Order: sequence, then C-alpha cells, then structure tokens
Amino acid sequence: MALAGVRVIELAGLAPAPFCGMILADFGASVIRVDRTKMAMNIDTQARGKRSVAINLKTAAGVSLLKKLCVQSDVVLEPYRKGVMEKLGLGPQELLKENPRLIYARLTGYGQNGPLALAAGHDINYLAISGLLSRLGRSTEKPYAPLNLVADFAGGGLSCALGIVLALLERTKSGKGQIVDASMVEGAAYVGSFVWKSHRIGMWNNPRGQNMLDSGAPFYDTYQTSDGKYMAVGAIESQFYKELLKGLELDSAELPEQMSFNDWPKLRHIFTERFASKTLAEWTRIFEGTDACVTPVLSFEEVSSHPHNQQRGSFIKDQSGEESPRPAPVLDRTPAEPCLKADPMVGEHTVEVLEEYGLKAEQIEQLLATGVVESHATKTKL
Repeated sequence: MALAGVRVIELAGLAPAPFCGMILADFGASVIRVDRTKMAMNIDTQARGKRSVAINLKTAAGVSLLKKLCVQSDVVLEPYRKGVMEKLGLGPQELLKENPRLIYARLTGYGQNGPLALAAGHDINYLAISGLLSRLGRSTEKPYAPLNLVADFAGGGLSCALGIVLALLERTKSGKGQIVDASMVEGAAYVGSFVWKSHRIGMWNNPRGQNMLDSGAPFYDTYQTSDGKYMAVGAIESQFYKELLKGLELDSAELPEQMSFNDWPKLRHIFTERFASKTLAEWTRIFEGTDACVTPVLSFEEVSSHPHNQQRGSFIKDQSGEESPRPAPVLDRTPAEPCLKADPMVGEHTVEVLEEYGLKAEQIEQLLATGVVESHATKTKL
C-alpha cells in the first residue's frame, strides 16, 4: 500500500486524531496507538488496522519508553492541548533533536499559538470561530452545526492526514522532518474556501438559508415523500432543472422563472406538494436514468444495497459484521486494504510492539511487573 513501511505513534485521543490515524492505517502505515493503563474500556471507534500499547505516562519509565518509541518512528500524532507533551519532555523540539526525520503532527482545536491555544472546545466552537457556522442553517432559524463533521473530521483528522503525507513527501527530498500544526478552526475554514471565494460572484450575498446552496433554492433541497421518506434535489443547471420539472409533470410555462428569487417560496410549496404525492420508490423509478439530479436519501441500513454502491464495493464489513465506508480515494495500483479484524483492545499488542522496537524479553517482563505497561493480549509471547 501507499504508506507501507511508515511507522506512526498515535497518542490516544478523541474523534479527530483517531480518524487521522485510521486513514494512515487504511493506506498501509503501521499505526500504534498509545493508550493509558488501567483503562476500563476502549473508546476509539476508529481503530481499524491499529495496534495498541498501554503505557503509564505518570511514571518516568513510561515517559522514557514512549520517547524510545517516538524517536524510532516516522510520525508522532499528538492530540493534546498545547504544553502537555512539553511537560513530559516529549515536545517536538526534544524529539526532533534525536530524530531529525520525525514528522510531529499536532492536532488541536485552535492551533499552537494565539489567545485560544490553551482553551477547551469542540467541533461547534471551532466551526463558530472559523466563520462557517454563521452560514449554516435555514432561513429564520439559528445557525446549525452538521453533526461534528466539518471541524473534527474534515478540518481536523483529514487535513492533518494530508499534512502528514505532505511532510513525508517533502522528507524524500530534504531528508528532514517537521512539525505539522493542524488547527481545526483553520482546517474548517479552509474546507469552506469555496464559500469565502464565491462571494465575488454573488453566490452568498443573501442572508443564511436564502442562497442557492444553503436550502434557499427550491431546486436544491430535500422533500418528503408520501411514505415519510425523502428525496434529494440538486437541479441547479437549466438542463437539469428541465428534467426535474418533466419528472414532476410540471409545465415550466405555468411556473415562475427558476432564478426568480422572490418566487422561490411559491416554487418550494409546489415541489413539496408534488413530492408528497408519491412514495420514495415511485419517485426513484421516475428519476432513475435521468439527469434531473434527484436521488433517494438513503439510510445507513440501505446504502450498501444500492446498486451503485454495491457494484463499487463502497462499504465493507469487518469480521464481526459491522459495516462502514471503505477507504477513499481509490488508488488503482496501490489501493487501501483496510483491516477487517476486530478493533484492538487496550494494550493488546504491548509485548509484540515492544519486541519490534528492540526491547528484550526481560526488559518487557520488568515493565509489566512494575505496572509501567499493561498487556491484554489473549496470548503473550513471554
């Protein structure tokens, strides 16, 4: 795979960093998640393809061990607030002295400097500071955060993975590592570049929820069907809009102009009534094979059986039968081969990994006996 041979140390955290680590693992990197000892349960739901080492970082021996793992790796993925790793003596300056080729990725909400660098926050806060939240939501309603996708995952985990891959690529030329400062505020704002840069062509001149792509336009929205399900409509271009009206059996001569902003509420009312007259299956058959840009809104339970997703194998099942999206994008020569085994237990691979990093059996036994590390493997090699 594309990242085969790349060693990653992922310090256990919440959603964004585990997603970043999973991306790297899906494309072939050896990702070792460093968990705390005495963990009651594993909360990483994005642990596909990773291995787990449990280390007690409240001990000097544990900190020393983690340092050994980091300096022998290609990437360190760190999700803590600014200053935490420096207090342990494991900040990027210290580690890069011992391994100048190290990529040290710091994934935080607000970045490594600025007045908010030490502040707590979540996706909705980062989205708010990015400016994007002010643009999300329907007209006359309060701003609405679309799950925690934009800042945590798109602006956070995914952009951090991109930063790591870019740094690895640059290292092939310079031979040097570097620090990746991934801020979810900036990542979210960057994902929203289209919104920022489309102001000059008039796409976002109206208030929230009254523009073409933010639920303002009746031809870019969802509509409920007679059986309580929903169809998604994205008929922006005139030729697609013409197909939409044809499928809805509406005469354009009897309707307001598509781009007549003041008539959009009237058009939405007409479309709402028309879509409510048939079931989702009926509308799907009507629009199938057309360029009306009308599609059914599929549930998680339905997506893998859709003919298109089924043919492409867009969703995979692990050994326990749990379904999830396959890695994207698809590389034709070196595609991702996601691990289908169960997610690792905390400390499941402690012994295995420490052996790989050069520790001898008696050293590992001592670390286990003193509680510096924990092993929860079903079978230990000792």
